[in-house]
Amino acid sequence: MNPKPKIFVAGHRGMVGSAIVRTLLAGGVESADLLVRPHLALDLCNQAAVNQFFETERPTQVYLAAAKVGGIHANNTYPADFIYQNLMMQANVVEAAFRNGVKKLLFLGSSCIYPRLAPQPMAESALLTGTLEPTNEPYAIAKIAGIKLCESYNRQYGQSHGIDYRSVMPTNLYGPGDNYHPENSHVIPALIRRFHEAKERGDPSVSVWGSGTPRREFLFVDDMAAACVHVMNLPHEEYAKHTSPMQSHINVGCGDDVPISELAHLVSQTVGYSGAIGFDSSKPDGAPRKLMDSARLKTLGWQPRVALQDGLRLAYQDFLSINYE
Repeated sequence: MNPKPKIFVAGHRGMVGSAIVRTLLAGGVESADLLVRPHLALDLCNQAAVNQFFETERPTQVYLAAAKVGGIHANNTYPADFIYQNLMMQANVVEAAFRNGVKKLLFLGSSCIYPRLAPQPMAESALLTGTLEPTNEPYAIAKIAGIKLCESYNRQYGQSHGIDYRSVMPTNLYGPGDNYHPENSHVIPALIRRFHEAKERGDPSVSVWGSGTPRREFLFVDDMAAACVHVMNLPHEEYAKHTSPMQSHINVGCGDDVPISELAHLVSQTVGYSGAIGFDSSKPDGAPRKLMDSARLKTLGWQPRVALQDGLRLAYQDFLSINYE
């Protein structure tokens, strides 16, 4: 029998990392077999600290969910932070994992790796075929580097050292543990907060950033976590059959998208806001459409479970528990 894995979830306090921890525990992994460290205890941008952690704890699997993330405003305001911190975290963790005998690692990327005007839905083959969306290019470059980091280690050390480092590219995620900051959050948590506060104040109208016409795909974070565990545990032969050495990442999405205008109305209904909704076209829209082609993952046996309206209700409950209990 194979020994039980010792699993390091990097970024366990983030939305995705915490969902991966929930999913692993629900699937029978014992808490004693999970390794987690808050940022104050382990700065993943500090190479010496990361090396010492791996040398001491000797994990056998790694979920690399740690990242600096944010919406359009945050990406535009802090581009240096987004590219530097993400590059450093990825490089430090992957190198330390390899040097300390970790055979299985899963890197979490982002749908923004694809060109701004990529054919829709975006297949894995669209990577590096065109110009990126300018508003989050530094973050996207870092995530592309993470994919290529994993691929390069596999190509150089896969056969000699038996490593198998994989990458998954989620669509836009939302759900428990999200960031509801009024300026630096993604679209769903930003809308939840804006409509809730407008309801509390009795505002007659709410203005939403952008024209409302871009279409976006959204996936509940626990569905993403289930996909991560599914991909991590696929047999090597099965994973290799559906990927290639220099195009090894797998998309994770639900397969449907909605206009931001429709999303805004869904969120307002979920929150119970009954005022008017307007759109500020002077604010940036980002890419016109970002729908993932997730056929590869569905062929490998995964399906999402949480519908958007159900997920929005759960996300709003999470917002209330964080901010108003």
